Amino acid sequence: MRTHPTAKVSTVNDPVRSGSPRSTVDRVADFYGAYIDVLADSGRDKLAEALRGHYLTARLREDLARWEKAHHKDGVLRGKGVPAAWKVVYNDSGMGHCWTRVTLTWEDSGNRVHHMRLLVRSDLDTQLISGIRIAS
Repeated sequence: MRTHPTAKVSTVNDPVRSGSPRSTVDRVADFYGAYIDVLADSGRDKLAEALRGHYLTARLREDLARWEKAHHKDGVLRGKGVPAAWKVVYNDSGMGHCWTRVTLTWEDSGNRVHHMRLLVRSDLDTQLISGIRIAS
């Protein structure tokens, strides 16, 4: 069994986690949770690519490939390495899309914490993620 030195044991005070496959916001949270877990466990491998294939539109995957080639970072995370934590909240919806705010928490080698906030667009018809950008 693989263990992580920084793994946290759940306690009674931790928030309950739940979700629904019909919730676009939950699907974004499911994607980011699974994607970050895979990166932490085994890096950018076939499973990470399969998650991208399942949750992201083909057009977004093409856009991410171009962005990653230009910036040498993970386009889903808009950064290098693996975040220490993530949070997803509903932002807005309209015109067939739902926008969620994703906050990624990063820790550097000096244990300093910084956050990256992303605005993620999903298509309501398919519930696929169709856009990712840094939130202003």
